[in-house]
Amino acid sequence: MIVLVTGATSGFGAEMARKFARHGHRVIAAGRRKDRLDALAAEIGPALLPVVMDVTDRTSIQSALDKLPADWKEIDVLINNAGLALGVAPAQQASLEEWETMIATNCKGLVTITRFLLPGMLERGRGHIINISSGAGAHPYPGGNVYGATKAFVDQFSRNLRADLVGTPVRSSNIAPGLAGGTEFSNVRLKDDAAAAKVYEGTTPLSAADIAETAYWIATLPSHVNVNHIEVMPTCQGFGPMNIKRTPSAN
Repeated sequence: MIVLVTGATSGFGAEMARKFARHGHRVIAAGRRKDRLDALAAEIGPALLPVVMDVTDRTSIQSALDKLPADWKEIDVLINNAGLALGVAPAQQASLEEWETMIATNCKGLVTITRFLLPGMLERGRGHIINISSGAGAHPYPGGNVYGATKAFVDQFSRNLRADLVGTPVRSSNIAPGLAGGTEFSNVRLKDDAAAAKVYEGTTPLSAADIAETAYWIATLPSHVNVNHIEVMPTCQGFGPMNIKRTPSAN
């Protein structure tokens, strides 16, 4: 099987590349940071093809796909992993530029590469789109605003793909991780390594390996089985009361 993983330069993406390659599959590792991709290719060997791609740029996606060697073009599994969160400010104070970057990466990039690859999957009679969203797509929290909204979009897009693809051999799945450590997620979001470390202080979060294991399991189920949506949380995470702002009593 040929698997294309976006956002493969670190975290979930790099670990998914390792997981699939370790089990005998060929992996196209896509991302913006060539040095990281080259290091991953040196680690994994000929089972991995590094491809520089910026998912926020339609031309970059098209060019990268067009330049794939002939024997790498028939992609069986697309894992739309590229994504990010930026900031935790309330909506009225948030950066519009950061909102636009999240929408461009988490939504626009995901649908663009999906649209490029989906027709070929249908023509070949096989294929699987696996999208990586977040528990934030279902569970709002202060400061989640546009990040949570983009991940809700990913979930709904995945379900609508399933509606469009019913009766075909092409599958559509969505993985929604909860608290996950060992990645660059919080460092990028908070732009402060010390603050990022505090997010996971005293917890045992999910690891990138946990999400790679989930993606691999979904992709290797029998071809008639479609996992529509799977939400994964560590045991240290759960649900709490809704956020209520109380005004101090005048007495």
